[in-house]
Amino acid sequence: RSEKKAIPDDHKDDKYFERRKRNNNAAKKSRDSRKAREDEIAIRASFLEKENAILRAQVATLREEANSLRQLLLQKRARH
Repeated sequence: RSEKKAIPDDHKDDKYFERRKRNNNAAKKSRDSRKAREDEIAIRASFLEKENAILRAQVATLREEANSLRQLLLQKRARH
């Protein structure tokens, strides 16, 4: 980035103020867009974290069920 230089007051004409206004509006739009993206990402991350917790609980339940069924199968085999 280049170094900022103060513009003398006698050079600040309508064209200068119009450029400043457009630049300020563009900067605000950019900041607002970035904030909206960050908010959207945070909401998505929260959703995925909750979904991940649910899926981990389901995996744990299914593992327990598989182990129980495995034990039952081994007991049935041992009886025969």
